[in-house]
Amino acid sequence: MTMLRLFAAALWGLMLVLPARAAPIPLDDLSRYLNGLTTAEATFTQVNADGTLSTGRLFIHRPGRVRFEYDPPEAALVLAGGGQVAIFDSRSNQPPEQYPLARTPLGLILADRVDLARARMVVAHREDGPTTRVVAQDPDHPEYGRIELVFSPAPVALRQWIITDEAGGQTTVILDGLQTGVALGSSLFSISAEAQRRGIE
Repeated sequence: MTMLRLFAAALWGLMLVLPARAAPIPLDDLSRYLNGLTTAEATFTQVNADGTLSTGRLFIHRPGRVRFEYDPPEAALVLAGGGQVAIFDSRSNQPPEQYPLARTPLGLILADRVDLARARMVVAHREDGPTTRVVAQDPDHPEYGRIELVFSPAPVALRQWIITDEAGGQTTVILDGLQTGVALGSSLFSISAEAQRRGIE
């Protein structure tokens, strides 16, 4: 047996011993999963840009609505509804800070129709151990930041996301016990109803 054949035989034997590397979940499958995710709730742990941790409960009602209820001592509330994101400060009776949802990377997965295969939307798509990671941005406005989505397979499930904002700061949200297809009232996502409830003019 020549050296070349010996090397080829050794390489083939090594391939039989080593586990096959899993392929990332296809983008079409991930888009289908997100489009089917109409309502969901979960507890979450948030790793803030400064390294501090926050916890709370998350509610999603696609398209366009999400609610982050933060646990004490923070006890803040972040709402998205009606095309706006509002941040309510539990220590203030001032109106919430608001900005357009479309200017945030989270708006990409809350859109009426998610298409990760859209040109220039996904800038990275890879397998990472047992998970698939996808980095997406608004193709028309990459300056709004990016969102990295982490999915587990079989069945596909969203596990966490990492948002990189316009200034380069990163916020990680790790989901726990995600339940889908839950009944969620529209008032949960109403910025005006929340302001009224808090007595804010």
